[in-house]
Amino acid sequence: MTENDHKASPQAEALTALILSLFRVNNLTINWGDRLVAPLGLTSARWQILGAIAYADRPRPVAWLARDLGANRQNIQRIVNDLHKDGIVSFTPNPHHKRAHLVVLTVKGRRVYDEALRLYVPRANALAEDISSDDLEAARRVMDVLKIKLEGNGDAEEQV
Repeated sequence: MTENDHKASPQAEALTALILSLFRVNNLTINWGDRLVAPLGLTSARWQILGAIAYADRPRPVAWLARDLGANRQNIQRIVNDLHKDGIVSFTPNPHHKRAHLVVLTVKGRRVYDEALRLYVPRANALAEDISSDDLEAARRVMDVLKIKLEGNGDAEEQV
């Protein structure tokens, strides 16, 4: 093993700086979202799950929601169960699986989600101000590439 084996490439150093920024932005975003939707009885985690349900092309079981969100199924199940207790989601039979019910928004859930969006849009507009669409799109593309690599266990050691 040589000294160069422990020296990060310029790209790896830039990636490390990006990841550290992502951690900070993630935490700030969660806290911001929690404050935004707290009056609706939501947290960022609950809101994120409602969004996954609302934007899905068809009802999904919890395991699919977890996969879509890149999250742990047990954590999503716990939150979905809480949302169910609050009357925000309901379970419907899954024609493809007897035990894995489909999760759908209730009328109350749709109303809560729509209200969250009403609160979100003006704040998103304010956050996006002075950031070019091209820069935001470039950032999203980088995030998509990292997501794909990490989903494929993008560990360079495994790929060599």
